[in-house]
Amino acid sequence: MKNILLLVLAIICEVIATSSLKASQEFTKLFPSVITIVGYALAFYLLSLTLRSIPMGIAYAIWSGIGIVLVSVVGVVVYQQKLDLPAIIGMSLIVLGVVIINVFSKMQA
Repeated sequence: MKNILLLVLAIICEVIATSSLKASQEFTKLFPSVITIVGYALAFYLLSLTLRSIPMGIAYAIWSGIGIVLVSVVGVVVYQQKLDLPAIIGMSLIVLGVVIINVFSKMQA
């Protein structure tokens, strides 16, 4: 359970960092640039801690699948970006893949 919490925190840090990356305007804005760098550093550190007990492929599938959806939600809400039907279908398939891994894989921690 502790490792799942660490993975969730890693995902949150990565989503904050990625969202701040856009706001950094190619690292020309100081505050968003600092958030980006610190966020990615924390995200990767926390991810590395989860790899003690969660297999790398499983951790990365969860990290990337949930991260893609959350970053897309931030894009829609904060940056008024639009998602078209193919993007929504593609992300749904990614989420479905993460669910299948978590429900059926024998590699789980």
